[in-house]
Amino acid sequence: MSGMTEVSSLTGRLLVATPALADPNFDRAVVLLLDHDEEGSLGVVLNRPTPVGVGDILEGWAGLTGEPGVVFQGGPVSLDSALGVAVIPGDASGDRGPLGWRRVHGAIGLVDLEAPPELLASALGSLRIFAGYAGWGPGQLEDELVEGAWYVVESEPGDVSSPCPERLWREVLRRQRSELAMVATYPDDPSLN
Repeated sequence: MSGMTEVSSLTGRLLVATPALADPNFDRAVVLLLDHDEEGSLGVVLNRPTPVGVGDILEGWAGLTGEPGVVFQGGPVSLDSALGVAVIPGDASGDRGPLGWRRVHGAIGLVDLEAPPELLASALGSLRIFAGYAGWGPGQLEDELVEGAWYVVESEPGDVSSPCPERLWREVLRRQRSELAMVATYPDDPSLN
């Protein structure tokens, strides 16, 4: 694509917090990158469920979200805004997918939460609602990657709707065919090593 500098896009990949990452907002976070280019990056943390039910804030969408049926904290930015991330199965081909859904990567896309839920109901494989997001300015994520704050790994469609989000960090690392699988065995408090 023209206009892209050396930043090769990580859109659709997962950022998995390394044990070295000090920011408590991202302790053991698994972030799905929804956008990554020379202007910065935007993603949602997949493993931070909140106690708030989806039905409490977006009643029409509650029946379409998987378990746990709660809002997830997507990150520290814009906590009063909601983002819907949905997997549309069997739609990795070139067609646009249903109205109200914009492809991000493969079968994963963003849902227009202003659209009538019934437009998407029949096509949705899974839906998760996030309050807020994680954002990085130009070059900021690249700096963090150089510092070793994140592992970058491929996402799988099931990551978005993991029914046990508290296990996602370990599960994502465990499936890697590299020394990352060893990191999954890290104790919760590294000082215990």
